[in-house]
Amino acid sequence: MSERRSLYPDAEELRVWRDFVETAQALHDELAARLQQDSSLSPGDYAVLLALSEATGHTLRSSELAGAVGWERSRLSHHLGRMERRGLIRRDKCVTDSRGAEVVLTDEGAHAFRAALLPHLRAIREVFVDSLSPERIAAVGDAMAALRTARGIHRH
Repeated sequence: MSERRSLYPDAEELRVWRDFVETAQALHDELAARLQQDSSLSPGDYAVLLALSEATGHTLRSSELAGAVGWERSRLSHHLGRMERRGLIRRDKCVTDSRGAEVVLTDEGAHAFRAALLPHLRAIREVFVDSLSPERIAAVGDAMAALRTARGIHRH
């Protein structure tokens, strides 16, 4: 006879859940602060610049960029306006669809991303990687893959 699971998490499951949420937020906050301090970029800026730096021609349609960074289009639009004013990106009319826009990484944006990359990777190593053994890194990777699979979450 199989063990029947409760509809609700038990005390230990809730403790692990809370640890997960609190730890993930604390790590995110520390990495965001270090990114801002090291490069004057926000995590949102970095996500947009990363997506554009990896895109063919350093250009993405707004809708593709929203999917790549996991944001709603309205949030992305406001954020892109701030980035455009800082010279990190520009928005061009889409040649294939007059209703759409293409977001283009500028030379200034590419420079800002390159300047932020190594300090950010170093911070990830110091804050996350160095805190865990290779076996625990693998276990965390397995746990995240299981969660993504169970929830139908795709990587950005």
